[in-house]
Amino acid sequence: MEPRIAKPVIEVENLGKRYVLTHEREMFVTLRDRLAGIAANLRRRLLARSRSGSGEFARREEFWALREVSFAINQGERIGIIGRNGAGKSTLLKILSRITEPTTGRAAITGRVASLLEVGTGFHMDLSGKENVFLNGAVLGMTRAEIRRRFDEIVAFADVEKFLDTPVKRYSSGMFVRLAFSVAAHLTPDILLVDEVLAVGDAEFQKKCLGMMQQASTSEGRTVLFVSHNIAAIQALCPRAILLANGRLISIGPTSEVIESYLGQGGSSDLSDAAIAGNDFELCKLKVGTPEGAPLTTFKPGLVQVTYRPARDLIDAGAFITFEDLNGSPVMGINSSDFREKVRARTGQKVICTFHIESLPLNPGPFRLRLWLSSRAENLYWEVPKSFDVSVEETLIYGTRKLLREYHGVTAARANVTVETA
Repeated sequence: MEPRIAKPVIEVENLGKRYVLTHEREMFVTLRDRLAGIAANLRRRLLARSRSGSGEFARREEFWALREVSFAINQGERIGIIGRNGAGKSTLLKILSRITEPTTGRAAITGRVASLLEVGTGFHMDLSGKENVFLNGAVLGMTRAEIRRRFDEIVAFADVEKFLDTPVKRYSSGMFVRLAFSVAAHLTPDILLVDEVLAVGDAEFQKKCLGMMQQASTSEGRTVLFVSHNIAAIQALCPRAILLANGRLISIGPTSEVIESYLGQGGSSDLSDAAIAGNDFELCKLKVGTPEGAPLTTFKPGLVQVTYRPARDLIDAGAFITFEDLNGSPVMGINSSDFREKVRARTGQKVICTFHIESLPLNPGPFRLRLWLSSRAENLYWEVPKSFDVSVEETLIYGTRKLLREYHGVTAARANVTVETA
């Protein structure tokens, strides 16, 4: 017997979505001129606006939100979709949800689809939570009997029992999204499309949602497409990911490889040609590299060199760098003021602060490097309004030849361990 080949439940071929943007040309006229000409010019103006290609009152511009996107997804897969704002992620999900039609190409879907694209879609603000469960369930395609059968599960998952009879317009944004996600998740769809809505919920609820989506995929064979800027959530849920940029598909594959490609789009390790200025400081250059000075895309022990000019005299010029996880939580920080005597700097004088990092005991993966220019003595700190994406290489546990793994946590402890019996 020949092996059974899995058939894709989502097939996207040369998908494109074009929008036409109309830019009105502002006309500078007096109130008297406008009142005198309204009747005589109404017909002419309407005709001119309808012929916007003439350019008299409006200019048309084409914008491609998606272009030439092709991929296939099999049943039971969990796929993360990542990309910067405006990459086309939400447009893609709207096409797959049949909210909007593509301009070119096709998107074929096999199975029942549930979408959670915007908080409150299908909810009526004046109705109670209970009434909205039945209303939204019906909008999503559930029968009344099906809603009744799953009602207790929906309410328990959303944790809004006390507020069932309260109009949802009085709900907090977190309560709102909990109820909306719970209704969509209990639809028992074959395919679940989730846009960046879980960010509204608290950490405990996000964890519960991720667990539900993972269980639905592994034990029930459902397919999940998950759009999020929370890279940690993408890593936890999705074995594979899609990267979009400027409406085009950049890569699709294992999540770790796609995230590395995504991080490579953004932060630079060198600011040689572009200064960033604030009220009290001007950052001239940031160099992240090896002891030999070569710039790094993957971080390992080496140097971080900061060059800046203060806008006033400082009695304690310094800098502060932190490594953050992709949720923005600081993991490790180094303050120059902790390592040397006070350094005075005059207005406009160049300050060069070099961090020689001998070891970086972080779990391998993506991090963000943030920078503050400072004068601790004057309680003056300026956060540079740009983060720099770095990826930490493999790290050995101190005193061993074993690699740091996820279960060890974010950082490696410097310790000696003995084991004995008594």
